[in-house]
Amino acid sequence: MSKSILLVGTYARVGLTSAALGLYHALDRKGVKTGFFKPVMQYAEGQQSDVSYDLMAKYCRGNAEPLSPETVQEALDSHSLDELMEELLRRYEDARGDADVVILEGLLESSAVPYAAQVNQAVARALNAEVIIVSSADVESASRLDNQIAFVAEQFGGFNGRQLLGAIINHVDGKGLSRVQVEGLACFKQTNFLLLGAIPSKPELSAPRVSDLQKHLNASVLFAGEMENRRVQEFVIFARTVPNARQYLIPNNCIFCPGDRDDALMAVTISASAGTQLACLILTGPTEPSKTVLELCRPLIEKSGLPLLHVDSSTWGLVDLMKGFNRYLPLDDSTRLNKTQEIFADHIAYDWVQDYLQDVRENILSPASFRYQLVKDAIAADKNIVLPEGDEPRTVVAASQVAARGMARCVLLATPASVAQVAEQQGVTLGEGVTIIDPDAVRENYVARLVELRANKGMTEVMAREQLRDNVMLGTMMLEAGEVDGLVSGAVHTTANTMRPPLQIIKTAPGAKMVSSVFFMCLPDSVMVYGDCAIVPKPNVDELAQIAIQSNDTAKAFGLNPRVAMISYSTGSSGSGEDVEKVKAATEKVRELRPDIIVDGPLQYDAAAVASVAASKAPNSPVAGQANVFVFPDLNTGNTTYKAVQRSANAISMGPVLQGMRKPVNDLSRGALIDDIVYTIAITAIQAAQND
Repeated sequence: MSKSILLVGTYARVGLTSAALGLYHALDRKGVKTGFFKPVMQYAEGQQSDVSYDLMAKYCRGNAEPLSPETVQEALDSHSLDELMEELLRRYEDARGDADVVILEGLLESSAVPYAAQVNQAVARALNAEVIIVSSADVESASRLDNQIAFVAEQFGGFNGRQLLGAIINHVDGKGLSRVQVEGLACFKQTNFLLLGAIPSKPELSAPRVSDLQKHLNASVLFAGEMENRRVQEFVIFARTVPNARQYLIPNNCIFCPGDRDDALMAVTISASAGTQLACLILTGPTEPSKTVLELCRPLIEKSGLPLLHVDSSTWGLVDLMKGFNRYLPLDDSTRLNKTQEIFADHIAYDWVQDYLQDVRENILSPASFRYQLVKDAIAADKNIVLPEGDEPRTVVAASQVAARGMARCVLLATPASVAQVAEQQGVTLGEGVTIIDPDAVRENYVARLVELRANKGMTEVMAREQLRDNVMLGTMMLEAGEVDGLVSGAVHTTANTMRPPLQIIKTAPGAKMVSSVFFMCLPDSVMVYGDCAIVPKPNVDELAQIAIQSNDTAKAFGLNPRVAMISYSTGSSGSGEDVEKVKAATEKVRELRPDIIVDGPLQYDAAAVASVAASKAPNSPVAGQANVFVFPDLNTGNTTYKAVQRSANAISMGPVLQGMRKPVNDLSRGALIDDIVYTIAITAIQAAQND
């Protein structure tokens, strides 16, 4: 199972891209097949492209086009960030390929990107990514760095949360904190938060080539010398007399001085010819040096290889120009790139790398990932789904969205005129993926077959025609005939109205002892399965066990690793009573019939869902604190709970998804949202493909 690691910075210029390169290289050294993906494009000030993306795309495998900032902003403005994460997942899948680990580079907060934290959180949830915080030791105090790290950590559940791995600290033993101070930070005394890398401050890692500086300043080249190879670590203004400026003539310094300072030009060239590896000399202002002096200096300049540049700006004006100069790695600077990778990789904690690669972390399916996979599988299924409530407004909008995304071909049972009117009112267009069938035009086609199927119940042609006036029955007959692959209803009809015809005509699947239902509950951070919340009012022990088994198998079929909690008002032996005993007996029945299922009960909801509660109430349970399939003791409990969670948590509830039918039929809540209908159609299409 592949893993994802999201790198997030505490602030700009902490070396986020360098950390991504270094971690990528460290994993590569270990023979780990590693990929890279930048979820959202981010432009540095004064840049026309995302330098870090361009760099990683060139040197790392498995890259893919990031989302644009404009697209993200539109999603935030329209409150559709969750939907955007589905598109992100598609791009992530392209980037991942067959990689074992994918490195993700998060957004950095800035005036242009005030939403960085919100998007980083959404990305981490959608991709089930673990998070490494990247920061810099170039700060005034240890407490300041601690606070910066703690602030970011809280965005991902805190230091002891599931998502956080630890931190990489850059620029250690430089102008700020030492390695000893970094190792002593309070954040690294937390149980699960590790110092994953303490990267020493190396001036050469941020030292641009003189040629990079020349391009930024658009400087005239008086003498190129070793412009492509020499690097700038410090900038110095030659404003003193020659005797007092000697201390600044040291290797890797870039010297600024006015063009008419003949004395400065001669002093710099003499120092360079004597062996001082200055980075370059940049003459400023409209006045160029004396040609006579320049000619005198030329042999010394040529001998030393000192680059000599000129800009029209004044010396102090040049200082302003330099404010826009960034030290990002250029794409063609392979020397600096290799040094950066090597130094970072050398200082990544290899013990952690080894442990991380051996750790099998259970994949918690995120809502975005679940929806993405539903869409992907539904498209692959390529099924026809009949919608008996063909002119119901939510259904019409949902059908248009399903067809537009290629998730299924929808068949609307309604008069074309009524559908057209609703579509116009809702502002949607029904394309080729939507078929409208007038029920009056086709009912007669199914009379004889319905009489045949229900002859033992005394069905006559007159009765059949009457029953076929119900569009759910008509859609059911189309399903029975193989003209469609699945049926979705219930936006208007009650569950009883929706289920009666399929139970009469389609019946249960071979081996199924009953029909039950589940809801897929898409919560902010995870997907849960709730059953039964729609079909069986008061299940007995055997029925409750069957609901648990069916719910487990449904969850597994849709990509979850099921852990089944049998819900009660009692955890273990904390309570007693007939209802508790029923849940206890049903749990044992599941274990007896299906030893492969991870199940426990009775469990209270909080003990099943919350790890901290589970630790005190059910410390030895294989399910408590990590359940993702919740089986309720009766319909009253299940229906109430799902609706409370749906409305209070603003969760998407997909279902009820019926279990045990010979062909897929799914009911909708009459309060279903458009998204609920869209994804229920997708689930129905997938169920049809699973039955093939």
